[in-house]
Amino acid sequence: MAETYTPPVYGTGAKATIQRIGGHLAGMIMPNIGAFIAWGLITALFIPTGWLPNAALAAMVDPIIKMLLPILIAYTGGRMVHGQRGAVVGAVAAMGVIVGSDIPMFLGAMIIGPLTALILKYVDKFTEDRTKSGFEMLVDNFTAGIVGAVMAIAGVWAIGPIVRVVTTAAGNAVEWLIVNNLLPIASVLIEPAKVLFLNNAVNHGVLGPLGVAESVKHGKSILFMLESNPGPGLGLLIAFLLFGPRPLRPSTPAAMIIHFFGGIHEIYFPYVLMKPRLILGVIAGGAAGVFTFMITGAGLVATPSPGSIFAYIAVTPKGGWLGVIAGIVVATAVSFAVSSLLLGFGRGEKAEEAVADAPEPLADRIEETHESGQNDRETQTQPVAKEA
Repeated sequence: MAETYTPPVYGTGAKATIQRIGGHLAGMIMPNIGAFIAWGLITALFIPTGWLPNAALAAMVDPIIKMLLPILIAYTGGRMVHGQRGAVVGAVAAMGVIVGSDIPMFLGAMIIGPLTALILKYVDKFTEDRTKSGFEMLVDNFTAGIVGAVMAIAGVWAIGPIVRVVTTAAGNAVEWLIVNNLLPIASVLIEPAKVLFLNNAVNHGVLGPLGVAESVKHGKSILFMLESNPGPGLGLLIAFLLFGPRPLRPSTPAAMIIHFFGGIHEIYFPYVLMKPRLILGVIAGGAAGVFTFMITGAGLVATPSPGSIFAYIAVTPKGGWLGVIAGIVVATAVSFAVSSLLLGFGRGEKAEEAVADAPEPLADRIEETHESGQNDRETQTQPVAKEA
């Protein structure tokens, strides 16, 4: 079973720093990918617009996305920093950002989980040599409880509001681009916001209301397709399937099905977080899709929810199939091409495999041969004693 999901990053430059941050973010998400798939299946099947609508089973959707998944993320992030104790306090602190907001707090969980574990780590270091023998368990339990409670309160009063400000700022920036007719450029903000799990806030908080107003006037709106286009994510996943790290390639077919047919875009976000440079691929795909929608005059009559190909077909106005499908296809192709280029078309993976498959005895023989030759040269240079 894989314990690490990103290769170690060496160096101190800006690129290494970004890769290291992305690796930590992916490390909090990838171990929980099974929970994301479970939520995606439940959502795609049982919500009112799903394949098998069922109100009783659909009641699980909101608690999983708003509570279970953020808690799992914070738990995993805390464990990465300070083991089991860090995991527990990270999960407790996550409740603060969860109850303090009405949107899924993935970003807040990614912040407060590791931060709480780090604080506890320093507290443990401080109390370790100052605790008398026999009181270790008492001190450990109370320090963990105090740190977890304080950080949960901080989540309600500080971290949660900060994340909401970031969400609002992203939404306002997208709205400004829309008002100024710079729709393709909107992908520069929309796609990174999606990867940070702000997709619902951007789509339903900004694009949805604006799209409804435009749809009332014109019978359709392109705004419904800016965030919900499944093409960029599909192109990224195809590139990842063909050229991504080999241990993770088997997970991509299921992710592709859930993303494209189920409309659960969150399933591909961890793949971008694992290799942050791939954000350029989905940005390019999103911008190309929006441009195609614009020149073909495409639009939808309502928000496709979830953003699957089936939902797109269901809300496409009569006679608008060509433009909608063309935008999805173009977005997929561009995202795939750019993402494949950024992955080096698998050359990095092949190089790593060649190094890993190289027989160790060969390296040992080379080293032994080098040492033997060096010894022979030393022997030849030693003066020979003359016989009496």
